[in-house]
Amino acid sequence: MTASAMPDSRLLLALQAASRQVAGEWGGTLRVDAASLDEVTRHAAGLEAAIRSAFDTGETPDELAATHLTRRLLRRIQATLLDELALLDPPPDGPSVLRLMRSLEGVTQAMEPRWDQRFTDRLSGPDGLELVVEVAHDLRSPLTSILFLAETLQRGRSGPVTPLQERQLGLIYSAAFGLSSVASDVIELARGGDRLVDMEPLPFSLTDILLSVRDIVQPIAEEKGLEVRLVVPDGLIRVGHSVALSRVLLNLTTNALKFSDTGFVEIRAVEGSDEQVDFVVRDTGRGIPAEAMEMLFEPFRRRQKERDYAFSGSGLGLSICRKLVEAMGGQMQVTTAPGEGTRFHFSLALPPVSQS
Repeated sequence: MTASAMPDSRLLLALQAASRQVAGEWGGTLRVDAASLDEVTRHAAGLEAAIRSAFDTGETPDELAATHLTRRLLRRIQATLLDELALLDPPPDGPSVLRLMRSLEGVTQAMEPRWDQRFTDRLSGPDGLELVVEVAHDLRSPLTSILFLAETLQRGRSGPVTPLQERQLGLIYSAAFGLSSVASDVIELARGGDRLVDMEPLPFSLTDILLSVRDIVQPIAEEKGLEVRLVVPDGLIRVGHSVALSRVLLNLTTNALKFSDTGFVEIRAVEGSDEQVDFVVRDTGRGIPAEAMEMLFEPFRRRQKERDYAFSGSGLGLSICRKLVEAMGGQMQVTTAPGEGTRFHFSLALPPVSQS
């Protein structure tokens, strides 16, 4: 094996650091499934050893004991490992990271040797919703890896990229981000749809939020020949729930681009009376048919025809948007006309920083 083909040894050090960090946690959901910190440490060490073996040899055990504790520990190790990898400078090469992700996937599969039957049994059982959330978590982990690698390559940290490659990487990032958002929507809906507004409101820049949304969707817009317009006052600093607001605006903007073939998509934030800020996402797409409006905000709705309008295949995105807007004290509204586009709009009370 040549030097360039050797796996990056820092990956195993990052795995060790992630395992030790997770092993030191014993509270919340872990306390429910473990009798002591020693038990958590022992299971975490066993998972680390299995992942290391799969990474070094390419082979995973035929079967691993699957308990709530080991599954929760494995998910925590996956998430913590991604944080550790993001800190490496220079970043590890793509093949080594993908090899490590495959070893994680192999250990996950070894914990569920009869996954198909267990999946069917559990899905129809009393803990079916928990299973759906687990699957969504499992989807989100490799997608996070794709996002990390695409962004690293796009920024040139692994070497120069051509304009065409930069555009292609942007599309990869946008697609992976969209899939990750679907997984997050499933988890959020299972938890009630308003967990993103549990924390205390904090100051944030509306301009920064709108610019971030535009940057994420820009590759999709360019690929379709659409313009993304922003309307926002300069330096508008307000107090509120920026993560939830970003989630809503990104979902609405992505959907607007999906159903527009020509023209533009506009994201607007305008100061209203008192502390109000009015938000609008409008497009020049085909509009929403009248028969689709009644069920527009319902999750898991069925389309009557293949090309019927739907916010997403499952209808999760718009349902989550409405729940988040309501949790922030607003009300989602929509106006549309066939062939003339669609306008989603809502208002939120966001106090200026000077009055907070």
